Amino acid sequence: MMVKSWLQRQMPLLSGPAAFVLGYVLCAPQLGAKGAAAMGMALWMALWWVFRPVDIAVTSMLPIVINSLFDLIPASHVISQYFSEIVVLLLGADLLCLTWHTTGLDRRISVRVLCHIGASMRAQVFAWLMVSVVLSVFLPNVVVAAILCPIAVAMLEFLGGGTTDRRMAMPILLAIGWGSGIGGFGSPIGGSANLVAISYLENLLGHEFMYVDWVVRFLPILAIVAALNLVFLWHYTPDVHAHGSRAYFRKSYASFGAMKRGERIGLWLFVLAAVLVFLRPLYADVLPGLKPAYSFLLCGFLLFFLHDEKGAPMLTWKYAEHNIMWGMMFLFASGMALGRVMIETGAVDALAKMLASWNLDGGFGTVLAFVVFASCMSEVSSNTAAVSIALPIVISICTALGLDAASYILIVIVAANCAYVLPVSTRAIPVGFGLEAGTQIRLGLRLTVLNMLVTTAVGCACLRFVPWFGQL
Repeated sequence: MMVKSWLQRQMPLLSGPAAFVLGYVLCAPQLGAKGAAAMGMALWMALWWVFRPVDIAVTSMLPIVINSLFDLIPASHVISQYFSEIVVLLLGADLLCLTWHTTGLDRRISVRVLCHIGASMRAQVFAWLMVSVVLSVFLPNVVVAAILCPIAVAMLEFLGGGTTDRRMAMPILLAIGWGSGIGGFGSPIGGSANLVAISYLENLLGHEFMYVDWVVRFLPILAIVAALNLVFLWHYTPDVHAHGSRAYFRKSYASFGAMKRGERIGLWLFVLAAVLVFLRPLYADVLPGLKPAYSFLLCGFLLFFLHDEKGAPMLTWKYAEHNIMWGMMFLFASGMALGRVMIETGAVDALAKMLASWNLDGGFGTVLAFVVFASCMSEVSSNTAAVSIALPIVISICTALGLDAASYILIVIVAANCAYVLPVSTRAIPVGFGLEAGTQIRLGLRLTVLNMLVTTAVGCACLRFVPWFGQL
């Protein structure tokens, strides 16, 4: 009886290693030993993210540990993901946001937001989702999530519950994480995955791909996908109002008085970093090394030298060391490390060959297979990796079947930009700010299935009823 009770208590902890062994045994014949180990690692991490027997930051170290035990790929290829450019960007953004709390800027911004949106939870979800989608059309989705999450958390803390009030925090943080992810395919500059796709399209077409062609085709689809996300989130949003009305928030905002020097410095440095990211094409030739990650780190670095209205440093290392969200950075990096292992062990190539062996004819089944494959690749790696992996396969299959590959490429781009489940890539950021990974996985699985069906249906409709869709 005692042994049974002990096993029950240890089930969350044992589920990960058990999934690793099971995944290895089942996948080894198809994926090979190293590919099967990579797949088992993905299952292990997913279960520990759901059950959380240890902190998510501890789970995030699994790629390093498992790779060192099984020698799956060169260690440097895994380790380098833990301080990549995107992790540097998150560090810079975190440094900037730390001063928001010390100066009170977070309260000022959150109350200002509430003055415009109000306290209705459905209105909140609509606003955060739309802002995330629109901004990520023009800015990298990681930047958008890094900008909006601290503002949302500050607003939730002002309302009294913070991220511990799951009824309010869950739909808002999901709206930011999912919205900033899907908005990327709204324009060619929405993410590096889009630029990879354009390269493939230009090689296929033999001429320059016009950006206006992208916008005309993808904005209507983005509107449909965003509407699906909104309806889904509303379904899980409680029909409640946060404490306070617009009049109450306006009165609270007026009580803050004029902005102090520290608040202005914190705000303008954050704005400067965001503007540098947005205007990157204008100065890339002059400052080729000042990529978005280093723009944010540079502005965060300046905080250690600037002083507020009291003459005190805007930021000290002692405060930063204890308050930087190291766990979020590990979580984000672990997703990229997992994707690197999946690709370099050949697990992805083996899955691609399995897809190519199916009897596809270009109809609904073909579109569904492409959509499911691209979506799954985005879940375990990133949308850039998913596009890089999926498009050569799509082109080769379409060529073999005598199909117009351009139309199918466009559909795959949509699928690769819509990932909702595992807390990797952009989806790691809301989890780092307090969203439960298990909740994201549980609801993300449901939305992923719906999104796959909707994307497939829209793609098939475009192939059949929109003749110019693939005419590039």
